[in-house]
Amino acid sequence: MFEQSKILHVFAETGELSQHIKGFRPRQAQLEMASAVEKSIENKTALVVEAGTGTGKTFAYLAPALLAKKKTIISTGSKNLQDQLFKRDLPAIKKALSYSGKIALLKGRANYLCLERLEQVKYVGLAGDKSILVDLSKVQKWHTATKTGDLSECAELAEDSPILPQLVSTAESCLGSDCPHYADCYVALARKKALAADLVVVNHHLFCADMAVKENGFGELIPNAEVIIFDEAHQLPDIASQYFGQSLTSRQLFDICKDLQIVYRTEVKDMQQLGAASDHLLKMVQDFRLLLGEGNQRGNWRELFNQSAVQKGFEILQEKLEFTSEVIKLALGRSQTLDSIYERIATVKNQLKRLADTSIMGYCYWFETFNRQFGLHITPLTVSDKFGEQIANKERAWIFTSATLEVGGTFEHFCQRLGIQNAEQQVLQSPFNYPEQAMFCVPRFLPSSNQQNTLSKLAEMLLPVIEANKGRCFVLCTSYFMMRGLAEYFREHSQLSILLQGESAKAKLLDQFLKEKHSVLVATSSFWEGVDVRGDALSLVIIDKLPFTSPDEPLLKARIEDCKLQGGEPFNDIQIPEAVIALKQGVGRLIRDVSDKGVVIVCDSRLVNRAYGETFLKSLPNAKRTRDLNKVINFLTELQS
Repeated sequence: MFEQSKILHVFAETGELSQHIKGFRPRQAQLEMASAVEKSIENKTALVVEAGTGTGKTFAYLAPALLAKKKTIISTGSKNLQDQLFKRDLPAIKKALSYSGKIALLKGRANYLCLERLEQVKYVGLAGDKSILVDLSKVQKWHTATKTGDLSECAELAEDSPILPQLVSTAESCLGSDCPHYADCYVALARKKALAADLVVVNHHLFCADMAVKENGFGELIPNAEVIIFDEAHQLPDIASQYFGQSLTSRQLFDICKDLQIVYRTEVKDMQQLGAASDHLLKMVQDFRLLLGEGNQRGNWRELFNQSAVQKGFEILQEKLEFTSEVIKLALGRSQTLDSIYERIATVKNQLKRLADTSIMGYCYWFETFNRQFGLHITPLTVSDKFGEQIANKERAWIFTSATLEVGGTFEHFCQRLGIQNAEQQVLQSPFNYPEQAMFCVPRFLPSSNQQNTLSKLAEMLLPVIEANKGRCFVLCTSYFMMRGLAEYFREHSQLSILLQGESAKAKLLDQFLKEKHSVLVATSSFWEGVDVRGDALSLVIIDKLPFTSPDEPLLKARIEDCKLQGGEPFNDIQIPEAVIALKQGVGRLIRDVSDKGVVIVCDSRLVNRAYGETFLKSLPNAKRTRDLNKVINFLTELQS
């Protein structure tokens, strides 16, 4: 146990953080959070904290965690925050507090270069056009110097480069200790470091994967931890659901076909039927994709599976897998990779069997298609039992924090989804002066959303405001249709630089936005959170409407039906809380620093003319409010003078 005064001293005017960290200023809310985290660690209890933007929550949980000197896992929602924590915040605070423990960073295997895959690429060549050969040479050059194998460190490589899937392993394709490169394996090395460290930084995907695997007795990271801290915790319920369910993707099947071809061409050249079986299976996977319909969509697998053509295609897919498995059986023992593929096919056969039995209640059976790919998923409607069990399982500190957790003054929705009981709860308001710094507007005379010309009317209404602000604006949309339509209108009617999500990688777009002073970024969900633009570069955020998830979205639909069966009110219990949290994230893009100023416009009159609008408004910062766009223009013009 450490003395209460230690935390007070660390955060004081003359404390260690002020002395060692440039620009550090003590903040009351930060100290309150740090004290609550300290107490949670000491008493091995659960703590849920909403810390408004500018609270300084990262230091508020890092300082007590380092001072406690206990085995700690910190999990973040995004890889960006994970890298920032490990490369910027932790080294600074570690130095300030003279912390001598070992610290490690651990990501999922898809982030690390696989040496076996790199070797295969040299032998067999790359799939895809010639442009990715340039990317391969970048990776090879970087590989000679890297110590970690973390591909995000290869700065030359775009984060969405098509070469990446060909250079990383998946849990299914990894040969583990049988791999000829195991001694130098970057994933094994990172895992080993993490297990030996006193503090490990992971992300929610990895944490939940480890937790789900632990159910089968393999998870090794979590059992020894005495303190578990989740930052960006609002993302956790949805991510946890993915891992306590099952998924089969076309990528898994394509990888099996590709790996079979490689083995046939390099290790068992005399087995022509292996190549043929792989080709037949690949063709069948492609045919099955066509049965699922065109374009990008999500739908109910139970309903789709009732169609005789889909059932027939599904059965043929099972038969082809069975046949491929029988062919491989003839060569078992001749190649470790082939033995591993045999086991992977056995796993896929079990998954298909489970997908064919759609009678199991408590799960959502859904499918998704994108380009030539597909995914078939079975997702539990709630993870509160499984997650809650983990929390109750062992006495340790569980700390959940985010800028957006409470809805209308309560944490009920968040705690219920994760099965968190008897947690200490705390809401810390942002220290920013919103009434002086910001204005919030729901414009009058908005076009009704069922009109054909809503898009052009809305664009026409918003453009004068954007022009008055000389760009420096995010337009956050709830649909791709709206995003593309607004961008098209602005490009046609304005000289400002209009950047559109999807036209280049996220990091590149943000970079462009910062460089081109008078630009407008039009985007959807991936820019609603985790984007930090400070200062004059961004002083206007426009949100097209309240971010309710479409009721046709299969997972939400299933949760709504389940809620009704249990006598709940789906709109109040599920849809409103989730839309409130999403809106808070979007609004939170505007004021990121003490000196930031600007306006948020939400183009949805339901905020003011529906009773539930009050729940949204109650959860937003207390900025000046208006319905008059002229007042918005005046406010923005004054900021520039």
